Amino acid sequence: MPERDAHLVGSLPGATPAAAVATALEILGPCLRSVPDGETGVRRNWIIPIIDGLRTHPDLELRKPGDWSDYDKTPQFRVRKGRRLYGASLDFGHVEAVRESFPQFERAREAAGRPDVVFQEGVPGDLDLAMFTLGPVGALRHRRAFTEGTLAEIRDVKSITGTDTLFQIEVPVELVLLTKAPAAARPALARVLARAVTGLAAASADGTRFAVHLCLGDMNNRAYGTMTDVSPLVLLANAILHSWPEGRALDLMHAPFAAADQPASLAPAFYAPLRDLHLPPDVRFAAGFAHESQTLDDQRRIRTIIDDLLGRRVAIAAACGLGRRSETAARAVLERTAELCEN
Repeated sequence: MPERDAHLVGSLPGATPAAAVATALEILGPCLRSVPDGETGVRRNWIIPIIDGLRTHPDLELRKPGDWSDYDKTPQFRVRKGRRLYGASLDFGHVEAVRESFPQFERAREAAGRPDVVFQEGVPGDLDLAMFTLGPVGALRHRRAFTEGTLAEIRDVKSITGTDTLFQIEVPVELVLLTKAPAAARPALARVLARAVTGLAAASADGTRFAVHLCLGDMNNRAYGTMTDVSPLVLLANAILHSWPEGRALDLMHAPFAAADQPASLAPAFYAPLRDLHLPPDVRFAAGFAHESQTLDDQRRIRTIIDDLLGRRVAIAAACGLGRRSETAARAVLERTAELCEN
């Protein structure tokens, strides 16, 4: 039996949800409590297909073209003059994707003999969706529509997949903004940004289960932000934990220590701020450092550093979803995760 849990962040190798889930359960089955549907096809690129799908939205017009080749080459929209953006007019595509993928998930779960594994649904943060679509000023003006659209999708996905579904809120903008802020401004900014995360949980139905995926970005397998140490991550995680709403189960907090194509640091000082993480005993911590370009011995050393600082055995994860890697590299990360779950 494995020594510890694994957590899958989102996109997985495989041409279909059935293949992606089967691969995850084949490699990591005993380690997993939840499995995403693989976010296969165009969904492997996280919110890119969502935003590209807004090009024909009647209330939006393109303000700045972009081809997604880099973080400064993304398209941005604005609300048309005289129009108003409503959440009811936004369809992020998750509900239809789940209608197709959930039966495949159920069949793969049964075939693997793991009927206890729950379905995991990725939820891009509403502030993140608004920022990437409209830019900072537009996001502040029109975020409510993205909040309403996101909450509707959580409700509708839950009606398909059941009450045990784990909804993973995914927030690169919040963590990257914190890494770029002056150190003196970070505590106050962390509290503000945390409310963007916990607000979604608070407005969801009582009993909805959540995980939080803190992220540094992974477009084209390149990070959006970097950290000199994990203090920004600890500040944001503590702020989220402090303001988490009652009646909404927080099962897991995921933190990135690698950053896209860059493996995690081997320097103990990089991780030292984890001593200040105020993690409740019933919230699992998934350490995102499993990586295809670092030795197993090095990653075991990282695992020991994190375990010792937190005083617990952490779950093992990659820094982000695996959809931006080659299938060979993505499978290698899954296999490395399995190795790190063993003693």
